[in-house]
Amino acid sequence: MKNNDILRRLRYTFNFGDDKMIEIFAKGGMVTSRADVSDYLKKEEEESHKPLNDRLFAIFLNGFITNFRGAKEGPSPEPEKQLNNNIIFRKLKIALNFKDEDIIGIYDLVGMRISKHELSAFFRNPSQPQYRECKDQFLRNFLDGLQAKYRK
Repeated sequence: MKNNDILRRLRYTFNFGDDKMIEIFAKGGMVTSRADVSDYLKKEEEESHKPLNDRLFAIFLNGFITNFRGAKEGPSPEPEKQLNNNIIFRKLKIALNFKDEDIIGIYDLVGMRISKHELSAFFRNPSQPQYRECKDQFLRNFLDGLQAKYRK
């Protein structure tokens, strides 16, 4: 999935306005303008669409975590230079303070069955043999489930 698509879905799911989006970017350590946020949220076919690179999206996700969990003691975490679905999924899990049962419940909302063992494989270290890559389908279904839960 593209970072811009995930950003759009999170904005819709949690009903964030432009001011809230700017605030979340700021909590992640980046000052952004309303115009930039608007350009990140536009569809690819629109002329002023701006692609959201991994580093900028990592900044947003760090701000998303701070928004829901509060600021952490000490220095802010450095944003990742490269993201994958596993890292994005982990950051969303942390931000929303979800346990495995919560995530399984989110998947149930969209009719997808996943076991605890399958789920834990997404959050393992990539060097472990049980590690499993989070495909777009899993992340998309998780975002659909979040929308079903939070956007009634």
